[in-house]
Amino acid sequence: MNHNQVALITGGTRGIGKAIAIKFAEDGFDLVLNYLRSRSKAEDTKAELESHGVKVHLVKANVRSVDNIKEMFREIDTTFGRLDVFINNAASGVLRPLMELEESHWDWTQEINAKAYFFAAKEAAALMERVGGGAIVALSSLGSLRVMPNYVAVGVSKASLEAITRYLAVELASRNIVVNAVSGGVVDTDALKHFPNRKEMLTAGADNPAGRLVEPRDIANAVRFLCTEEAHMIRGQTIIVDGGLSLLYR
Repeated sequence: MNHNQVALITGGTRGIGKAIAIKFAEDGFDLVLNYLRSRSKAEDTKAELESHGVKVHLVKANVRSVDNIKEMFREIDTTFGRLDVFINNAASGVLRPLMELEESHWDWTQEINAKAYFFAAKEAAALMERVGGGAIVALSSLGSLRVMPNYVAVGVSKASLEAITRYLAVELASRNIVVNAVSGGVVDTDALKHFPNRKEMLTAGADNPAGRLVEPRDIANAVRFLCTEEAHMIRGQTIIVDGGLSLLYR
């Protein structure tokens, strides 16, 4: 058990982020969960996770703001004085066809999905150096590689996230910080409700060699593995968890 280790999960109070938080709580990590909107739902998640006997600290922050990011890490330092794992899960984006995207839509999506990751990783690395290293995992999606309807802004931001992961993995290796990404297939979360073609996506997502939809716990299992000693030699990779969907020619 790792009762003294600390993991930060952005967007960690619901959906895939919550599933990841549960995995780390089960392994005895104290948790910092970032959220943006619902304090009551965040408190419910906190209570649920603390039943595992770990400490859970909630931080409300808009990761689009670098100032908010820096304040969040100052709070982590004050509360725990260390950080061992950073999971970059918080994401957003405008779902519109290319010709309907405005500059504000583009900036919003890139800033939350790519820029925030870069600057949060820098802050995380500074804290991790104190304990001799750590692990960073970012959440991506198949839209980084495949063209999906209404997904151009998000897909490009996720491609950027994967490129950032490769650069971080090399530059932070000397600090004993392991950096990777996990790319999920179609997962039926609240976020998917914003897709205009949600039903079609669910049908297509389940039609994979594994024979079922990817579940939040599937993503969480991969993320947790990448933060273990067994994954120490995996660096700068994007692990695809999609039941084999992306292998199919259609």
